[in-house]
Amino acid sequence: MWLRLTLALFLSCWLLSCPNGQAAATSGRLSDTLLLKDPKGPHISEAFRYYTEPFTTPATPEQVETQWRAGNFRPGPWHQTLNLGLLHERVWLRLVVRNTDTLRLRFLWSIFNFTDSAALYCRRQGETRFRLLSAASSWVPATERAYPARSLSFPFVLEAGETAELYLRIDLHSGALYLPTYIETAEHFLAWEMTFPFERHWVWLLGFYLGSALFNLVLFTFLRDRIHIWYVAYVACVTVFLMMEDGLDALVLPTAAYQLLWTIGQFNLLILAAAAGVRIMQLFVRLRSGWPRLHRAGSWLAAGAVGFVVLYAAVFPWAVRHSLPLLQVLNNGREVVLLGLFCYGWLALLLLARARSQRRLAAYYALTYLFFFTGFAVFWSNHVGLSSFNPIYPNPLAWGLFFELLILSALLTGRFRHTLRQNARLRIRQLRQRNAQGARLIAAQEEERRQLARELHDAIGPNLAALHFAWQGPALRQAISSSPEAAAAGHQTELLLRHLTDEVRTFSHTLLPAEPGQGGLRESMTTLTQLLNLYGGPRVHLHAGENLVGLSPALQQGAYRIAAELLNNAVRHAGATQVTVELHHEAGSLTIRVRDDGRGFDQSKASSGIGLRGVRARVEYLRGQMRLNSSAEGTHIEVVLPG
Repeated sequence: MWLRLTLALFLSCWLLSCPNGQAAATSGRLSDTLLLKDPKGPHISEAFRYYTEPFTTPATPEQVETQWRAGNFRPGPWHQTLNLGLLHERVWLRLVVRNTDTLRLRFLWSIFNFTDSAALYCRRQGETRFRLLSAASSWVPATERAYPARSLSFPFVLEAGETAELYLRIDLHSGALYLPTYIETAEHFLAWEMTFPFERHWVWLLGFYLGSALFNLVLFTFLRDRIHIWYVAYVACVTVFLMMEDGLDALVLPTAAYQLLWTIGQFNLLILAAAAGVRIMQLFVRLRSGWPRLHRAGSWLAAGAVGFVVLYAAVFPWAVRHSLPLLQVLNNGREVVLLGLFCYGWLALLLLARARSQRRLAAYYALTYLFFFTGFAVFWSNHVGLSSFNPIYPNPLAWGLFFELLILSALLTGRFRHTLRQNARLRIRQLRQRNAQGARLIAAQEEERRQLARELHDAIGPNLAALHFAWQGPALRQAISSSPEAAAAGHQTELLLRHLTDEVRTFSHTLLPAEPGQGGLRESMTTLTQLLNLYGGPRVHLHAGENLVGLSPALQQGAYRIAAELLNNAVRHAGATQVTVELHHEAGSLTIRVRDDGRGFDQSKASSGIGLRGVRARVEYLRGQMRLNSSAEGTHIEVVLPG
């Protein structure tokens, strides 16, 4: 349906343009002299005659004058433009003009598209030879031209009532002779140039193109989706192409950038834009997943198009000077590549319309593709000389791009919102998986701690007790009392056995506190501090509130592990004399504070310790916060857990 509609629009544009042009050529009312001040006179395109000759022929107006006398000049079937299509020859325009004003006036004959070189010759009444009035080239920006303007403008002066014969020579090697041309007074020309960006809607169109590109850069920063980078490349290439079409690049770009763009070639930028458009379409309709071969073919086509542009830019300057047949091959190849890219787009969309899973995406993208392709069809028809029709200013391609970007931006915004929802669901799923894995890991750790505590209590503890009883047996006591040295050694050994027994009991209680409901967090910490105070090391003080019993079992267990590890670090490594542990539950949070008066430690190396790393990991799992302050006067650690 979209393809039929596009063809219908294209044929209607062609039919509208051709009959008007043919009427101008066959009506027999063409004027031989252009009356420059007659508002009802013919347009310049209906008054001049044209003649073409090979680029290798010497460019002399006298030789061309002989062709005029021989009747080899022809009128053009156009309206307000010179349109010879894909022609690789020099063009001469012959025009007789008359100043019908009573004043001496200065006029400008302007060409509004890129031209490699052009020159204006004039022969006034009573003169036998043509004089060169001025020559110019579009290869230099506006500020460096003889008459600084976005167009190539050739000034000439006519006295009141004076008639002159003009020849305009045009050399253009790009093979696209679609050149709007006009003659007007210098005053009218300058007034038009000042209002041109506003009357032709360029100011807000360029603003829309730029805003659309920046919007997609913002989307890319959020999603890192390559479709937005291809979108920016696409908009940039087409925007620069449209600026080159109306000469805006000659006004705003410096010389180096301006000449680089024209070395690449105006229509080659459209090829690059079409290649970027292929990548956008592939990503938008998810072509890789459903049609891998078609996706691969499009990728190769886009890469080949970029390679052709590079080859064209490298070979074109040499071909202009040394091989005109090669130049024609390059220009014709450019049209084939351009049409191939657009045909691939329609082929891919038509094939996707048959797939249920991607039909809706293909329909959405076909709507955007239709607007641009319709504008391109009208524009390209003028470009190759099939028609001379411009229904809207600045041109159909600019408006086709506007509507395409408008709809495509809406579609990409929808894609952005869909991606955000997907990412949110993915993050929630990942958080749930991480929480489940953390819960399983902590459960496994708790089970290992219980097993280790049971081993200490049931295996090592009884063995140490049996050894202690054996050491106190009569036979062993009698043996070691035989000498003072043996008695001293026996006493030290007995103290060591008692110390090991207490150590095993302490480790056992640390690993396996009292179960919640059977003592809870407060009782477990009380037992632990009492055991630690048996050794004669730093004195441990516990301040625990009465409302700790109401905490959830998981929170009590996690808080005990955190407090026990912090207390163990303070007792064993701080070199302190006093250690204080505080447990407070209020306002929906549990606060654990551990303070000591030890020697402190380097906080920059705090993460290297296994104990503190474990504490931090457990605090993060419980979604709490940890603050640490250590100095030569001691260490203060505070942990706040929600609950």
